[in-house]
Amino acid sequence: MPSSRPAAAEVRADFLVIGAGLAGLSYALRVAEHGDVVVLCKGAVTQSNTAWAQGGIAAVWDDQDSIEAHVEDTLEAGAFLARREDVEAILAEGPAAVRRLIELGVKFSRREDEEGYDLTREGGHHARRILHHGDTTGWEIQRAIVAAAEAHPRIRLIDDQVAIDLITQRKCMRHLAKRRLGLRGPEVEEIYGPGGPEGWMPGRRDRCLGAYVLDVPSGRVRVFSAPVTLLATGGSGKLYRFTSNPDLATGDGMAMAYRAGAVLANLEFVQFHPTCLYHPSPEAKSFLITEAVRGEGGILRLPDGTPFMDDVHPMGSLAPRDVTARAIDAQIKRHGLEFVHLDVSHREPEFVRRRFPAIHQKLMGLGIDMTREPIPVVPAAHYFCGGVKVDGHGRTQIDGLLAAGEVACTGLHGANRLASNSLLEAAVVGERAARTALDAHAAARDIAPADVPSWDAGAARDADELVVVAHTWDEIRRLMWNYVGIVRTDRRLARALRRVALIRNEIRTYYWDFKVTRDLIEVRNLALLAELVIRSSLGRRESRGLHYNSNHPETDDVGWRRDTLLRREW
Repeated sequence: MPSSRPAAAEVRADFLVIGAGLAGLSYALRVAEHGDVVVLCKGAVTQSNTAWAQGGIAAVWDDQDSIEAHVEDTLEAGAFLARREDVEAILAEGPAAVRRLIELGVKFSRREDEEGYDLTREGGHHARRILHHGDTTGWEIQRAIVAAAEAHPRIRLIDDQVAIDLITQRKCMRHLAKRRLGLRGPEVEEIYGPGGPEGWMPGRRDRCLGAYVLDVPSGRVRVFSAPVTLLATGGSGKLYRFTSNPDLATGDGMAMAYRAGAVLANLEFVQFHPTCLYHPSPEAKSFLITEAVRGEGGILRLPDGTPFMDDVHPMGSLAPRDVTARAIDAQIKRHGLEFVHLDVSHREPEFVRRRFPAIHQKLMGLGIDMTREPIPVVPAAHYFCGGVKVDGHGRTQIDGLLAAGEVACTGLHGANRLASNSLLEAAVVGERAARTALDAHAAARDIAPADVPSWDAGAARDADELVVVAHTWDEIRRLMWNYVGIVRTDRRLARALRRVALIRNEIRTYYWDFKVTRDLIEVRNLALLAELVIRSSLGRRESRGLHYNSNHPETDDVGWRRDTLLRREW
């Protein structure tokens, strides 16, 4: 599909950012002090995963708390898969990251006496260390950081841009092969492998040159070129039938990085948030009931009122998310239920309305008064603890390519994310990646710019049966929910792998025959990521954190206290 004719990049910048959430914009604000920045937003700039975060950001902010205690809670919640030194380094920078957000204008909720911030507690935390803005923390952070980015003269935000693939030196070599032999992309790889006829020198690192990007309003594919590219595309909750994520969370960054040759890690650890609202109304789609409801005394009950978490975990209804989601799933299956209840009606009504204003208003619109009755909830796909493998400074295995936020696997979360550590990680690693980018940009000045082929649709035509894409998307999500969900088995995983292999073959043919659209790009990425999640899950022969396989129910620290790594070349 990319043209064989070398052409100047249509858009050049010093720094390219794909994704406009907290990680991407924190990074952009920092590097913009040293060069021009282009930030690509998949939808509107306000529609990132960050904006959907309700609970808050975890950071040590009280004299009664400590970094050491936060580290221990994080390691325990993550089933001790994370490396202590990585966790310590990231969490130690948490308070400074929060201060930067406050300086940008984020208004965290204060105590009634106005003497300090109103710190709350969530599942897995043994201390109150969650700063929040009511129950709309993500929206408040996104508001402030977007305003700062829009006001910066060297940052250009572009809406409705869907990245298709990263451009690397190796990819450019494949395009030369296409020109020489007159082959389509799949045929080049079938004959010569991922390196093309030139191959690739053993031990030589590839370099990222930018990305091919679909401008949705015009349907045109453009080339964005930069010495340094940051992936900040978020996760892939839409891989599952039920999710708390917005529609844009389709794993684009992970899929692009894998196709480009980066290493992905720990994709089997998909976090299912225990408490998504269960309601038939379309208005309730993906509506999350924040972890903070449990932190403020919410109790998980069966429909008859019986609490069930005290026999499951010492922290009861405040247990970590992996434990809580499995317990809810078990009760639903054991009793043939559609949902369980989250009950905070024993708290003072005025406190509930003041602490959770957005949730209270939303539920009242659906006929549920959380101050007087319990909330029907179910688990839903929420967060990827794995992703593009990076060090603590956002570096991937490809020169000029960085990653931060949910798309990246820094090692902080291990096998399960501690509540509200996601915004913390995005802010800290976004800042750290910026420092890395400045060094990478300086080093790239001595490298001659490569000729980047422009995009050419070739003989691709407009799709004549869009129902194929819609059906495939639905099939993938149902397959993943039923076979690769909260509880897994070897048989289900093997069945899922066979089916998703057929789906990927169908999509591959469709992709090369028809012009790219947002839906086609997304379903291509979802199918690839589905296969990678399944392969990672089959590879881990134990149960740990978010990965529970009833054929291997025990945790094996001797054989499996290590990362699961995937790379295209392997």
